[in-house]
Amino acid sequence: MRKFLVVLDDSRECLNAMRFAALRAAHTGGGVQILSIIPAEEFQHWIGVADLMRAEARERIEAHFEVFAKWMRDKQGVDPELVIREGDAVTEILAQVKADPLIGVLVLGAGTDKSGPGPLVTQMTKSSGNLPIPITIVPGDMSKERLESIT
Repeated sequence: MRKFLVVLDDSRECLNAMRFAALRAAHTGGGVQILSIIPAEEFQHWIGVADLMRAEARERIEAHFEVFAKWMRDKQGVDPELVIREGDAVTEILAQVKADPLIGVLVLGAGTDKSGPGPLVTQMTKSSGNLPIPITIVPGDMSKERLESIT
């Protein structure tokens, strides 16, 4: 079963990437793997404080994931899996793609700011020539109806 890998973060465009991945998975019999990356620099404190911050970050991610997972299960019949990694976003995305041979497409949401599509999309497109899978970039301001019509 081919999986759509989508990155869960706090950006607005993440929502459209999630929708696209779930809709495509539902229509193609695939799965969705949701990857959340905790930046390593968040834990440059004493060990006890770092462990507490790491646990709080994981709880926040799992709560956020459950919102998307419930929608995917209830509306699309897709049961996503959650992967949490720590480190640099691009490095961890590439590592996850290499770690799971069932991942067939990376889905990213593009920001709508005048400054560009966002740092993750910019960095990943620079690395796209070395990726073993294609990247789908979903416009952050695309309507839900338009997403449904193209998937």
